[in-house]
Amino acid sequence: MSNQFVALIANIALTLSVIVAVIFGIAQVKTSNKDRRERLTLDTLRSFQTREFAEMLSYINTIKIPYTVEEWLDWPKEDQIRIIHLSQQMESLGLMLAERLINIDLVDKTLGSFVSTTWVLYKPLILDMREKNADPYLSEYFQWMAEQLDRRMKEKPRKPFFLSTKTAV
Repeated sequence: MSNQFVALIANIALTLSVIVAVIFGIAQVKTSNKDRRERLTLDTLRSFQTREFAEMLSYINTIKIPYTVEEWLDWPKEDQIRIIHLSQQMESLGLMLAERLINIDLVDKTLGSFVSTTWVLYKPLILDMREKNADPYLSEYFQWMAEQLDRRMKEKPRKPFFLSTKTAV
């Protein structure tokens, strides 16, 4: 065997090993991204299955959210904190959705119209806060998410799961 032939075989082997390593690396990154998405999905689901969140849902459905910052500031601190807390949860959810860390189907299936109806309740107060605090970014992801879900429900509403499947698991 000549030196050139051995060098050719070595170069081919080296090239193949690089190709295999790149393919393996791509597969690892895809698997890692899928695992991260699944973990975030499960964490998101768990965050909506708490007693605290259930209390917040009940609270929001039984009050009239103030329209202005001044009205809101007249509320007891505990109620102000509840309003802030839910808006922060919705903002975080909207941010995860915008960054594509979670899927819009997840939000639609877990909270659905609650997001958009809650935004409608919050909107006058948030818009007033944005103006008076010179903070155009306040609850921007909450608003965006609510608008996305509202449009989605109008343009292509999904069937309830129990109506969409006829097969048993």
